[in-house]
Amino acid sequence: MNTPFKAFRIHNDDNGYRAGIEEMRIDGLSPGEVLVKLAYSSVNYKDALAGTGKGKILRRFPLNAGIDAAGYVAASTDPAFKEGDAVLCTGCGLSETRDGGYAEYVRLESKWTIPLPSGLSLRESMIIGTAGFTAALALYRMQQNAQTPELGPIVVTGATGGVGMLAIDILTCAGYSAHAITGKAEQFDFLIGLGAKQCISRKELFWSQRPLETARWAGAIDNVGGDMLAGLSRVIEPYGNIAICGNAGGIELATTVMPFIIRGLSLLGIASAGTARAVRDDIWQHLADDWKPRNLHTIATKEVGFEELGPVFNKMLAGESFGRTLVRFG
Repeated sequence: MNTPFKAFRIHNDDNGYRAGIEEMRIDGLSPGEVLVKLAYSSVNYKDALAGTGKGKILRRFPLNAGIDAAGYVAASTDPAFKEGDAVLCTGCGLSETRDGGYAEYVRLESKWTIPLPSGLSLRESMIIGTAGFTAALALYRMQQNAQTPELGPIVVTGATGGVGMLAIDILTCAGYSAHAITGKAEQFDFLIGLGAKQCISRKELFWSQRPLETARWAGAIDNVGGDMLAGLSRVIEPYGNIAICGNAGGIELATTVMPFIIRGLSLLGIASAGTARAVRDDIWQHLADDWKPRNLHTIATKEVGFEELGPVFNKMLAGESFGRTLVRFG
């Protein structure tokens, strides 16, 4: 099978960094046991960085962009997957070390190919995508470290981003009281609609520089980093957890050891791309069942063909995007 197809492909060579739609053939794809005809992908901040060259995401060139992929098996050398099976993959080297999901076909390693769980459509799986998987992995790690709803509310920073919105929805489904911090106060009603019990404007939030402040939350899912993370570390209840998912506010962390040795605070790093297969399977089962976000079709605010990705990337990097953007094929 050597069908020609279209792909959003990224190059970096003597002619410079460039990305766009081009035609290729299946035998030009990265190796793998499972060939998938794509139905949906999604747009993440990492995709925007890769597609514009404003972040060092790809480790080799050329590659097809897109860290998420969902579709139907077109061919497989692994008997565990049959033609027509609905499958998905997020992270696992897509658009970093191997061809990703912005193409009409992708070839996946079977060890990272997830059968679509009962309870999710392919479209829903890509509204969730890496963003929702990251939010769910944050909660999963927190619960491994003894976080429970009874301990109190969990605050989500960067709440109007994809991870933030899905985190609020997932936390609510899991029985937690979710609070939201965002720089977009005009979206408070939207966040309350997702389940947030309290919304706080980032612009009105003040952190003093004392090593410890009055505790306000039992834990946090932080997508911002920098000063926000430093401030959060001073206001989490004893033995609470902060799951760190992003660094939109900076990579530096200026804090003291006091929250860790006085209150027993735990910082949990959330690295979704390389999550072990057993954990990955467990999380996707949660996302199809008890943690399935209730507002997926509200969170999916835009749907585009992969020929329209350029403007989407630019808008996201300018901080002007809102909600999740789906990429459709066919």
